[in-house]
Amino acid sequence: MKGLIVTADDFGAAREVNDAVEHAHRHGVLTAASLMVGAPAVADAVARAKANPRLRVGLHLVLVEGRPVLPRAEIPDLVNADGNFREDMVGSAIQMFCRPSVRQQLAKEVAAQFEAFRATGLALDHVNAHKHFHLHPTIAVAILSIGRAYGMRAVRVPLEPGDVLIAAEPSARTPSSRVTALYARLLRRRMKGAGLCVPDAVFGLAWSGAMTRSRLRGLIANLPGGISEIYLHPATRGGFTGAAPGYRYEEEFAALTDADVIAESRRNGIRLGGFADFLASPRSGNIELVSAERQ
Repeated sequence: MKGLIVTADDFGAAREVNDAVEHAHRHGVLTAASLMVGAPAVADAVARAKANPRLRVGLHLVLVEGRPVLPRAEIPDLVNADGNFREDMVGSAIQMFCRPSVRQQLAKEVAAQFEAFRATGLALDHVNAHKHFHLHPTIAVAILSIGRAYGMRAVRVPLEPGDVLIAAEPSARTPSSRVTALYARLLRRRMKGAGLCVPDAVFGLAWSGAMTRSRLRGLIANLPGGISEIYLHPATRGGFTGAAPGYRYEEEFAALTDADVIAESRRNGIRLGGFADFLASPRSGNIELVSAERQ
């Protein structure tokens, strides 16, 4: 049996995103969503999550290109003059690594976002970060030191098998991710060494914002053994405030509810769920397929 987690990132970013998440969960293959606790439509997202208790919800930590939870005065080096996170990801990463005062601000903001998630009353299914910023070792340390006090048990590690991408779309020329893969392997080692659970494979990097029906169906048809996560960015329409340029939000939404995609997910012994549905033990260091009798 193969396990598959299908996740929507940026839950709470806009009503258009929340609409897509709820519909794709009710009528498609979406099983999980990653919540941006500082985003404009977070209250609406939480209400929808509570109305759909089988939707697994995790924390989508935002530390770049977004809105923080803390006021600007408490994290001055992480934000711009407008109070939003800095957009220069490399510059911000260097500051976090080199300056103790910035690391202290980072830890405060990470703790504030975990606390904001706890305040929603939702069960914490998983943790990941906007733009995969948790690949940064300083951020990874902050998440580890803070997250477990809030019940963190599973973390996304973006390692994407290239052979599966080619099998899913033989004509595709996927971008190289050697640098990302190096940091992802280090992150996997760190997280598993700390007793946290990570998926065996993650898909969404090469086709970020462009996960079409054919690509999603192809990935599901060629899913490797173990537990895989496929993440997308669905919305009922693009152009909302904060939307990423070039992202094909509506196509990704359509992919999640496509009849052929749904049919493919029911073949080959695939089991759909969130991270919590596959956790055998909080100290297992991996994710296991858990039978219904053991859940």
